[in-house]
Amino acid sequence: MPAHAKKEDLLRDIIAHAKEYGFVFPSSEIYDGLGAVYDYGQNGAALKMHIRDFWWRAMVQMNENIAGIDAAIFMHPETWKASGHVDAFNDPLVDNKDSKKRYRADVLVEDYIQKIETKIEKEISKARKRFGESFDEAVFRETNNRVLEYGKRIGEIRERLKEALERSDLPEIGKLIADLEIACPVSGSRNWTEVRQFNLMFDTKLGSVSDDAGTIYLRPETAQGIFVNFLNVYKTGRMKVPFGIAQTGKAFRNEIVARQFIFRMREFEQMEMQYFVKPGTEMEWYGYWKAQRLKWHHAIGIPESSYRVHDHIKLAHYANAACDIEFDFPMGFKELEGIHSRTDFDLKQHEKHTGKKLQYFDSDTNESYVPYVVETSIGLDRMVLAVLTHALTREKLEDGSERLVLRIAPPLAPVKCAVLPLVNKDGLPEKGREMMDRLKVDTECQFDAKDSIGKRYRRHDAIGTPYALTVDHQSLEDDTVTIRERDSMQQERIAIGEAGKVITDKTSMRNLLERL
Repeated sequence: MPAHAKKEDLLRDIIAHAKEYGFVFPSSEIYDGLGAVYDYGQNGAALKMHIRDFWWRAMVQMNENIAGIDAAIFMHPETWKASGHVDAFNDPLVDNKDSKKRYRADVLVEDYIQKIETKIEKEISKARKRFGESFDEAVFRETNNRVLEYGKRIGEIRERLKEALERSDLPEIGKLIADLEIACPVSGSRNWTEVRQFNLMFDTKLGSVSDDAGTIYLRPETAQGIFVNFLNVYKTGRMKVPFGIAQTGKAFRNEIVARQFIFRMREFEQMEMQYFVKPGTEMEWYGYWKAQRLKWHHAIGIPESSYRVHDHIKLAHYANAACDIEFDFPMGFKELEGIHSRTDFDLKQHEKHTGKKLQYFDSDTNESYVPYVVETSIGLDRMVLAVLTHALTREKLEDGSERLVLRIAPPLAPVKCAVLPLVNKDGLPEKGREMMDRLKVDTECQFDAKDSIGKRYRRHDAIGTPYALTVDHQSLEDDTVTIRERDSMQQERIAIGEAGKVITDKTSMRNLLERL
């Protein structure tokens, strides 16, 4: 979290910074925008591309038994009947009659639980200050009466919510909201409507004549594109169980409660991998991929304290185990990535609806079976928000001034290197241009000669550029430049001929992949 902001102000600061520095813009802004839809600017598109690239390389390039595909957004409509989305892809929604605002009922309860968890953290924080170095948090959690009471309360609420969700008991969810005296965050009133279900899929027509056109759906997830291609990849790739199929791509959900910037949007991008395993081994692989995905997140350089694993209260209709990797966003810990043991539900459903066998033949045991599936699914847009949340920092300098800096891992930074003539004369711009033309073949660079050198440093700090090469008068004499590192602001001289290799080595994706 940046030093300049309270937690509740952080999201506002991220939104402002993202727009000012070309990361994220409201979509169709000149037409007053479109709710919960955003465009990525020049720096946001590059950051997003680099995160996607890191995921793809970590998942496909680093695993010989995982293949990458790119399935179409439009799919046969029967696909979504088979997957359960037509009948079961619903959210329980409730309206406040005074504010006219609509909320997901289960999220209202989860937010209430989070407030109790905040009270627990405050008790721990007070105790830590009181006892100092002798404080034992684990013992305090197990023995403090107030903390135990809060924990018991959370357990009771979660159990009641879980049972209601599993039964799809909407009146009981409404009663839980009433019993907890949950108020609308906008109006402050508890004047709620009944809880009801709402399907989240966008539908459209396929065909040139509207009367003959069939209804199809914009995909609400990318997973089904993998399942319907199971046989194609298995046979053409000569894959052996266990093996995975990965893809990234857009998905669409008609979110009624779309909010919190790019955290919850109607058009978003997923990065998913379905891992096909022998039935009976799925829990082993579920644990394996949980650990692997946490390692991927930590490799980016964000501290482990910003993450936590949360087991699902309600399992999806296809799962026998599920958890979320949650990130400490400005609005608290929220889902960033889901890891699910999907059993054989999807492949068997598609077998049932198509009449085609979707089975794996094990030549070692001479048997055929429908594989079980372990899924990892991460929101790319949420990952962009996580990186910005961690990276945005306002810091005081020794001279009393401030600088705003994005501490993005160098391999993910939109611009890897800035080429800066010290002054815009005396042949320095020409010397810088020569170097720029060599560097841009290998990495993303920007040439910047406008304003004072200090302003240019600050400008590139604010977009996360990890290195700056400054061409000065000495450069004309001995073919050296100063290289400045973003986070420490330390500078050293290097030969111009070595600059390309130095920048490439320091910003290579290899530096992240070697941490996996």
